[in-house]
Amino acid sequence: MELSVKTWALLILFVACLKTTVCFSNGKVTQACDDMVPMHGHQSSPEPAPYNITVDKSKFSPGDQIKVTLSTVPSGDSLYFKGFLIEARNAENLNAGAVGYFTLLDPTISQLLQCGDREDSAVSHRNDAHKKEVQVLWTAPQESPTFVQFQVTIVQKYKLYWVRVPGPVVSMNGAPPLPPLSTAQRSAAKTTTTPGTLTQPFSSKGCGHEKSCLREPAGCDPKSDAICYFLSFRREEESVVFELSGAAPGYVSFALSTDKWMGEDDVYLCIKEGDSVQIYAAYVQGRTHPVVASENVLRDTAWRLADGVIQCSFRRNILILPPNQNRSNLNETHYIFMAHGRAENGRTHRHDRQPLISTSPVLIIGSPEDLTGSRSSLLIKFHAVFMLIAWMTTVSTGVIIARYFKPDWSDTTLFGQRVWFQIHRGLMLITVILTCTGFILPFIYRGGWSKRAGSHPYLGCTVMALALIQPIMALFRPAPDSSRRYIFNWLHLGTGTIAQIIAVVAIFLGIHQQALLLPGPWSTWVLAGYVVWFVLTDLILEVQRRGLFPIGQFFKNFEIHTENIKTEDKEEILFVPSGNETCVKGPCFKKLVLIVYLCGNLGFLIILLVTIGGV
Repeated sequence: MELSVKTWALLILFVACLKTTVCFSNGKVTQACDDMVPMHGHQSSPEPAPYNITVDKSKFSPGDQIKVTLSTVPSGDSLYFKGFLIEARNAENLNAGAVGYFTLLDPTISQLLQCGDREDSAVSHRNDAHKKEVQVLWTAPQESPTFVQFQVTIVQKYKLYWVRVPGPVVSMNGAPPLPPLSTAQRSAAKTTTTPGTLTQPFSSKGCGHEKSCLREPAGCDPKSDAICYFLSFRREEESVVFELSGAAPGYVSFALSTDKWMGEDDVYLCIKEGDSVQIYAAYVQGRTHPVVASENVLRDTAWRLADGVIQCSFRRNILILPPNQNRSNLNETHYIFMAHGRAENGRTHRHDRQPLISTSPVLIIGSPEDLTGSRSSLLIKFHAVFMLIAWMTTVSTGVIIARYFKPDWSDTTLFGQRVWFQIHRGLMLITVILTCTGFILPFIYRGGWSKRAGSHPYLGCTVMALALIQPIMALFRPAPDSSRRYIFNWLHLGTGTIAQIIAVVAIFLGIHQQALLLPGPWSTWVLAGYVVWFVLTDLILEVQRRGLFPIGQFFKNFEIHTENIKTEDKEEILFVPSGNETCVKGPCFKKLVLIVYLCGNLGFLIILLVTIGGV
C-alpha cells in the first residue's frame, strides 16, 4: 500500500525530530571545542563534580605520552556519566585552544575529534551508555607549552553537567614552578557560580550620571512602574555590571549588535524556569534561536521574580579572551537590543514584540547617559505615515471633492481645467506617489518579502496595483459625451472604492504588526474614528445632495425669525443671508461640512502620526 503524502510528512518530521534529539549522544561535538559547553540550554552544575581526573606522570618532554584517566569518585552511590569532552590546554592561557593530540585506548566508548586545525586534539564519547571510567593517551607536541592542564566537560544527564572541570597540571622537564594566573586569566577561566537572589528591585536612580540606562516607556522606574523595560550598565574597573528588568512570561534579554539587524549578535538571557531565573550568555547566528555560549564570561549573577517581572544582574569583563570569539568587546560601540517573550523548558520563543533598539550605537564603557530607543525602524514609520496620509486623507478628500463639489465649481477653471477636477487629480496624484514610495520602504527594510506579516503585505500589493490602474484607466477614458463614458465612470468608481476599502483593512492590520505595534486598544479606536468620520461626512453630503435634508427651508425659517432683531442704534447684531443667497441652496453648507471634515481628519491624522513617532 502506498503511503499518503500526510504519512510521508509525519515520517519525515519524526526522523528529523529523532535526529535532533540524539545528535549529541554520538559525541560529534566539535562545535563545543572552544568553550567546551554542551548546547543543552541550561547552566552547568555549581556543585563540585563527583569525578576524578588523574595522570600517570607530572613531567614530560616533547613526544612523550601521558595516560589521562577520567573516573567517578569512590562512593556508595552508583555514579556514572554519559558524555565527556577531554582537552589539554596551555595552563598559562587556558582559553588559547587545545594542544597536543590523543590516542584512544578503548575505541568502543571514545572517539577522537578535530578542534580547529588540530587533528585528534580532543576526545569525546561515542554513545550515551553509562560509563564509570575512560582512559586515553595524550602526546605532547614538539612545540609544547611549558605547562599543560587537562580539562574535562562531563555530562551525567541532559540538565546535569559540569563544564571545564580542571584536571592536573603537567610541566616540561626542567621547567620552573607555574606562575600564578593574572586577574584577567582567573576571571576568564572562572565558571558561573550559583546565582544569588536580589532582595530589592532595580531603580532608575543614577541614570544618566552614575550609570547608562535604556528604558521603555521613557523615564520609567522599574522600582515603581509595573510595566517598565529597563537595562542599565556601569563600569567597575575592568568589568561592567548589567541590570535587566521587564514584565514577561518567559524571558527578558538584550543583545549587542554592530547594526540594527538581528544576526551575529552577542546575547544575554534571563530565562524564568519555575520559581527561579537562569542567566546565560548566548549568541545568535541569523534569525534563529540563541545558542547558549560559555558561562564563564558571567560573574556575580543574581535574580528576582515578583508580580510577573523578571530581573537579573551580572558582571562580565570588558575584554573577553579567546576562544570566546562570539563575545563582543565592551570598548567598542554597539547597538543595544532589548527583547522579551515566552519560554518553555528553558528554550526561548520568538519575542512577543519588536525589540527595543537604541537610537544610535552605544559605547558600553563610555560616560553614563540616558539612552533613547525605538521598537520600529524609521523606514517602517515612514511607510505607515505615507500610507495613512494617502488613504485616510488625500483619497477621502479627493473623493468628496469629485462627488459633491463638481456642480458648484463646474464653471470655475484653474490652469485651463475645472477647479474640482484639478483638485481631485492633484490629490489622487499625491496618493499614487505616496503609495509607491510607502510600498517600497518595507522591502528595503526587510531586504525582501516578509513571511511573518500575515495578509498585510498581500493586501498592500493589491492596493498598489489598483492605485496604478486608476490613473492608467483615466488616461484612456472616453469623452464626456461618449456612449461608453458610463462604463469608465462605473469602473473608475468601483476600482477606487475597492482600493480604498482594502487599504483601510490593510492599515488596521498594519498597526498590529511587530515592526509597528501601536499601543492599543485606543490606537485602534482612533483609527476607527478616522474611518467613521469620513463615512459620516459622506453620508451627510449624500443626504443633502438628494434633497432629503431641507437645508434651504432651515435657512429661510432662520431668516424670518431673525430679520427684525436689531440693536438700539439700528445695527444688525447677526448677519442673516437673504433669500437670494446661494447658501440657502446648499453650497455654503457643503463648504462648512468640508471644512469641519478636514479639521477632524487632520486631528485624527496628527494623533496617529504622533503615536507612530513615539513607538
